[in-house]
Amino acid sequence: MPTDRSEPPPAGRLRPPGLGLLLAEVRGIFEFNASLLFSPLLMRAPKGDGHPVLTLPGFLASDLSMAPMRRYLKELGYDTYAWKMGRNVGGVSRMRAALRDRLAEIYGATGRKVSIVGWSLGGVYARDLALQAPDMVRCVVTLGSPFANDVRATNATRLYEALSGEAVEDNPELRAAISGDLPVPTTSIYSRADGIVNWRTCLLRPSDTAENIEVHLASHIGLGVNAAALWAVADRLAQTEGEFKQFDRSGPFAIAYAPPETAQS
Repeated sequence: MPTDRSEPPPAGRLRPPGLGLLLAEVRGIFEFNASLLFSPLLMRAPKGDGHPVLTLPGFLASDLSMAPMRRYLKELGYDTYAWKMGRNVGGVSRMRAALRDRLAEIYGATGRKVSIVGWSLGGVYARDLALQAPDMVRCVVTLGSPFANDVRATNATRLYEALSGEAVEDNPELRAAISGDLPVPTTSIYSRADGIVNWRTCLLRPSDTAENIEVHLASHIGLGVNAAALWAVADRLAQTEGEFKQFDRSGPFAIAYAPPETAQS
């Protein structure tokens, strides 16, 4: 499977993933089938405490794309919620109020802080929600989300701008805030084999409450159903509220994760 692991970071602006990686995105269907095969192992993940989890789909996707993850997390003991806004056609600024209303609805109904899992563009929304309402957000987990560095370095930028009516460079202050440190525990899951998003745009600044987790060979469209990514999401959500420990890469999918010390090399 092709990756750009051996390439040094390009000078100046980042480039979107090349054609080889883009064409290899078709393997997402195999990642989904593999997760079904690994279901018995996935159910050995730490159990949830019943707190609410909101899932946000990626660009052009709907709640259906996150259904396997919601089903998995529900079986582990979480109270899962869809975003209920139809197909995601983009608009970080345009969607802010509606997303905050959805978060407040869940928080009000459950009386508990909400963990947010966002795939691709959904992860950008999730980070913004944590900035808007940290008192309602327990933690944020993003999957292949382009929020840092040169966020134009994706193969979906032009289509995003055409459909959303927003340019990626619009509202630079908001974009800078989303790419910075968050007031809640945060995990960014990504793959260097991503054919849609340049993996460098997914890297957050590691800290005592923030971490990057690289999943080897995962595709962009497969990250939300990839067995190793699902395990990592479940493990992160299972942490006690108010506590954070760096992800332990041992376990049944250990071979799928890059060591933390090489995650940003």
